[in-house]
Amino acid sequence: MTTDVTQAVALLPEGAAGSGSRARILEAGLELFATRGYHGTSIRDIASTAGLQSASLYGHFSSKESILAELVLVGHEAHHRALTLALMECGSDPVEQLRALVEAHVGAHADFPVLAIVANHELMHLTPEAAAPAEALRDQSLNLLMTVVGRGMASGAFDVPEPDIILTAISTMGSSVSLWHPTRPDISRETLCRSFADLAVRMVERKT
Repeated sequence: MTTDVTQAVALLPEGAAGSGSRARILEAGLELFATRGYHGTSIRDIASTAGLQSASLYGHFSSKESILAELVLVGHEAHHRALTLALMECGSDPVEQLRALVEAHVGAHADFPVLAIVANHELMHLTPEAAAPAEALRDQSLNLLMTVVGRGMASGAFDVPEPDIILTAISTMGSSVSLWHPTRPDISRETLCRSFADLAVRMVERKT
């Protein structure tokens, strides 16, 4: 998958890449995987973009896959952390919890769109073993959303005949912002997150 959103956006969460050569390798790999895709990127490409020799790169990562696996994990860690913090900072009302989760979900994809693209769309190129840590976090994040929607259904606040379909729609809509929001500076992060949260609530709330 290719994209042109690598300009003028934050690449990685602060401190996630470490420092020095390791950070340069991860940032180079991230930009190249996002624009060229995993199979369109070579170790030599990453080393050259990072300003290193290939031999020096291998001192930090054993393979191209290990670079991608690290980036994918960083992306899912940042996303899951955002969701968890959002739930901790709101009350017990399932409507407010859903709003908080969706705002955090959308915000994570808006804050680090290049990382989100690679974490979501290049994950498929990892072996099952390499992908497992990120997939476990992805499942935990989805479970947070499922739990909140389930609580809302039990309380009568939500009416969701097909939970799997609705939850997939909410998740997919939120993750799509990484593809287009960087090209829409006229839409503020606050407006973006609030609008998606409003839409998610309308999708699940019980109609009176």
